[in-house]
Amino acid sequence: MTLAAALFSVAPLGAASPARADEAFVTNQGSDDVSVVDLDAGKVVATIPVGGKPAGIAVSPDGARAYVTSPEAQVVTVIDTAARTVLSKIPMNGGPLGIALGPSGAPLYVADWYFHHVSVVDPATGAVTATIKTGESPSGLAPTPDGRFLISADRDSNQISIIDTATRAVVTTVPVGTHPFGVTLSPDGRRAYTANVKSDDVSIVDLASRKEIARVKTGSTPYVIAFAGDKAFVTDQHDDQLSVIDAVSLTRIATIKTDGYPEGIAASADGTKIYVAAWADNVLDVIDVATLKKVGSIPVGDGPRAFGAFIRRTK
Repeated sequence: MTLAAALFSVAPLGAASPARADEAFVTNQGSDDVSVVDLDAGKVVATIPVGGKPAGIAVSPDGARAYVTSPEAQVVTVIDTAARTVLSKIPMNGGPLGIALGPSGAPLYVADWYFHHVSVVDPATGAVTATIKTGESPSGLAPTPDGRFLISADRDSNQISIIDTATRAVVTTVPVGTHPFGVTLSPDGRRAYTANVKSDDVSIVDLASRKEIARVKTGSTPYVIAFAGDKAFVTDQHDDQLSVIDAVSLTRIATIKTDGYPEGIAASADGTKIYVAAWADNVLDVIDVATLKKVGSIPVGDGPRAFGAFIRRTK
């Protein structure tokens, strides 16, 4: 399956004032840019052209940089988040897609959809320091909180790879549902949740025993997962909704209607809001965690994906 098919499953605005509110950096595949959204004001405050059909994003823990994968251009674009400018482009072969940073802000990990490996990149120099062979078509990436392991969702192998970041080798693989795309760790880092786009479910893997301990049905074509408290929110692309999973009972407890084709998802710093990129309607939906209802939609660029850690903490 091509990268484009999997992803679809189906000029700056001017000088910006110093950031005060948390911001969302939303990759827009159709308009080839990144929308910077002031989440308190509920509006786009800058647009940064990047090109190459941007998809994945990782904002650094200190909020200073954003790293964007562009599969068609085969690059990772490095953005100065405060200045809203492109600093550099890191050449990548194949199809760079999923992207994540180690907990300290380094290294940078980039999943290559076509060459079936994860590249390890020094974010300071842009040098690729290693490549780690995975299963077929790695997509989502998630480092453990201590940085010792990296979890890769290997879509076309129906598995996750658990990678030792010190030895830079896969220590084991765990079978999951059909075609895992996004992978997210529970807040305590003990479990990995994969969104399985073809089996319409979420696999839950205990990382200590390295076994799948549960599988929870979702709506059609689950894409990515985000946590707020003891709830996991799953974007169900083809049902235009979120599935809400209770992380204690490991059952689906609710669904929430969204705008069309929800994809990337992230929680606010205080856990009271969930932000969802709706690809078909070019908006960032705002979900209230307490009421489990959509409370707003913010227009962004064309074809928002926001696949990865797209919230910049500024407070």
